[in-house]
Amino acid sequence: MQPGSLILSTMARLLLPLQLLFSVFMLLRGHDLPGGGFIAGLVASSAFILYLFAFGVPATQQVLRMDARTIAGVGLVIGTLAAVPPIFIGEPFFKALWWYPEIPLIGEVSINTPLIFDVGVYLTVLGSVLAIVVSLAEAEE
Repeated sequence: MQPGSLILSTMARLLLPLQLLFSVFMLLRGHDLPGGGFIAGLVASSAFILYLFAFGVPATQQVLRMDARTIAGVGLVIGTLAAVPPIFIGEPFFKALWWYPEIPLIGEVSINTPLIFDVGVYLTVLGSVLAIVVSLAEAEE
């Protein structure tokens, strides 16, 4: 795949961090309002796909620093692990649990199993979509 135009490459460099930041916002917002792991994973993957169109597969893989299939696998493991904590306290599988640890300089933070599950979904969607698109781009070359 040949690199894109000057405008495309400039915008891809500019939009990659902004889209990733927006995807994290969508991920964290998804519990009370529209959003969550699936749509946030799609937004993040679209950032890397734009980068792939601008700079090609090798540059995109260098930015990712990890194989897309590995990212999807880690997401599956994290999503599955979100179901385990309730079992240890005698609750049903996949019951939502919340913890409120006090973190210095930040204050009280909410950590919960639905958020852990959403992070797993986020990584699974990101890795799956990127694996498909990178495979198609490599086949084209």
